[in-house]
Amino acid sequence: MESNHPFVLLPPARRRAPAVLQDTGMQNITVLSGGTGGARFLQGLLHGIASGSLPGVATDATVTVVANTADDIWVHGLKICPDLDTVMYTLGDGIDPERGWGRRDETWSVRTELAAYGVEPTWFGLGDRDVATHLVRTQMLDAGYPLSQVTEALCTRWLTPVHGAAVRLLPMTDDRVETHVAIPDADSASGRRVVHFQEYWVRLRAQVPAETVIFVGLDDSAPGPGVIDAITDADLVVLPPSNPVVSVGPILGVPRVREALVATRAPVVGLSPIVGRTHVHGMAEQMLTSIGVEVSAAGVGLHYGARSAGGVLDGWLVDERDADQVARLTEAGIACRAVPLMMSDHGATAAMAAAAVGLVAG
Repeated sequence: MESNHPFVLLPPARRRAPAVLQDTGMQNITVLSGGTGGARFLQGLLHGIASGSLPGVATDATVTVVANTADDIWVHGLKICPDLDTVMYTLGDGIDPERGWGRRDETWSVRTELAAYGVEPTWFGLGDRDVATHLVRTQMLDAGYPLSQVTEALCTRWLTPVHGAAVRLLPMTDDRVETHVAIPDADSASGRRVVHFQEYWVRLRAQVPAETVIFVGLDDSAPGPGVIDAITDADLVVLPPSNPVVSVGPILGVPRVREALVATRAPVVGLSPIVGRTHVHGMAEQMLTSIGVEVSAAGVGLHYGARSAGGVLDGWLVDERDADQVARLTEAGIACRAVPLMMSDHGATAAMAAAAVGLVAG
């Protein structure tokens, strides 16, 4: 694609050579990821691969991340992709480890100046370092590059120096998809109003009931380049402990993605984001309640469903505290085991990844 776009330092998109399957074990792993929880799981997964602690997985295995883009939002004329950026910064060693999002050593002069002008939204702050990513992304999108090529270009800064060709980050779609949440509003004639997911999460802090979740544009979207192949050509597909409704849910809702999961030769295994009948991080409890799904490890596993019965799972890990729910999942046709599921450090998370692989490998 030829362009007169002024940002010439980013290379054009490159075709990724297909990995060669070796006899040493699983070579291609695909992870369907949201932001913070998915990124932390990916850190442990990569740690486990490098250390050789994942049963049946090659130490030179490649990981393809299909990331949720339904959280995306336009702010101050800039395209913000929270989940893509959280995965990119985390795996590229640029994330703020305490917040779990945004850049390390961030400053906030731009946010302060915008607030001084009274420019809305004041509840969504862009850090000074972070805003550079959004400026580059928006300029490239305006020049006609699709989000998948923009993401590949951005990753040449963040992922390539750290992981080479071993990690690839793909948007679930190049099309515009946005998550909106209906909340109660006594002043509205309908008794409710609809807000963007980021407003629900950042401004309202998910402290009001979510009556329903709406994915605008999802039904008309198409899988991003490489997404279907990443699923059908995988040796293992993993659903990490990301939010099942607003993180993994939109990825599964992209046309053809669920069908690819059902058809892939790879085993599909997931890890519960619900531990002891509550979410570990985020707002999975509120989101599950909004769609009428039981807030429990078993409830989420059954929501995804057994692949043998038209769902997407072959295996599902629950936390030790939820061991009493294993039988429900097993009876539904999903292999299940109870193991520690707290991502306290890379080693503990790698052990989770090893348990997930062991559950469905062989």
